[in-house]
Amino acid sequence: MYTDIHCHLNLNDYSSIDELIKNCRADGVDVIVTAGYDVQSSETCRQIAEWYDGVYFTAGLHPTELEHCTFSDLAKIEELCSHPKCIAVGETGLDYHYPNTDKPRQHQFFKAQLELAGRLGMPVQIHSRDCAGDTLDFLRENAALLSNGFLLHCYSYSPEMTADFLSLGAYFSFGGTSTYRRSKKPRRSIQAIPLERLLTETDSPYLSPASLFGQFPNTPRSIPEITASMAEIKGVGEKELCYAVRDNAKRLFPKIK
Repeated sequence: MYTDIHCHLNLNDYSSIDELIKNCRADGVDVIVTAGYDVQSSETCRQIAEWYDGVYFTAGLHPTELEHCTFSDLAKIEELCSHPKCIAVGETGLDYHYPNTDKPRQHQFFKAQLELAGRLGMPVQIHSRDCAGDTLDFLRENAALLSNGFLLHCYSYSPEMTADFLSLGAYFSFGGTSTYRRSKKPRRSIQAIPLERLLTETDSPYLSPASLFGQFPNTPRSIPEITASMAEIKGVGEKELCYAVRDNAKRLFPKIK
């Protein structure tokens, strides 16, 4: 009963989605959420979710994919969010990693998608990179739009900041980077976060775990390794963590059956 709460099943990155889903099920990974990052990818995610039981999707506009996006795209995102297997708005958020970042534009689209989620009564999957303070400030300023919950996917900030995000209602997911012994911040954050706020992800095809270092593509089949690592860090059994993650996923994302 493994859960991949955030990955990207982009058709061009895998030789066969059919074979991948079959192998995931054989490995016990029976809930997979494939995340959209623009209109086209969100539509592809919808299509894949319709093909397979246990596969869900999100629809949103990623902060580094906004160059060719317009605010009219939000109407299509809203339409996709009405689908019974669309569990969240996202991924959306902020990303200051690149030197040419248009911060005001990112803030505008992030706010618009939080407003959309608030209007639809849906949770949000949030991407945040190299902008911990701004993300926290932004979420505090827009706390009224977060009443349906939000996930900080692939959390990479300090364990000290988790209390601030928790106070806003955050859930946190961790992937392959947390399996590396040298990844001290994610591992310390896993220790600090209550079990009832933790989820597992792969962010496939990226961020392969320790056993697949340097390999591409990563896949949701890495979830058992990630789960075992997180259970060890938390000092609980792997089965206990699996059940907790599934409960957390269904609580945050009620469309998951």
